Amino acid sequence: MHVHTLTSSPQVEKNTVISISGADKAVIGDFAATVRRQREPEPYKGKGIRYEGEVIKLKEGKAGGKKK
Repeated sequence: MHVHTLTSSPQVEKNTVISISGADKAVIGDFAATVRRQREPEPYKGKGIRYEGEVIKLKEGKAGGKKK
C-alpha cells in the first residue's frame, strides 16, 4: 500500500463527484489512480469509479449478439 501526502484533502462535491486538488500533479494523479483501483469501471454495466469525461465502451453480454 502506498502512502500519499496531499497538501489539500479531497472534497466531495456531490454524492458521486470527488474533487482532488493540489500543487503536485504527479501526487494527485497517483492518488486518483489509487482511488480508482479500488473499483475500476467494468465493461458490461459501466459501474465503478471513472475520471471526469471518461467514456467506457460497453461490451455486449453473452446473449447480446444472438439472433432468433
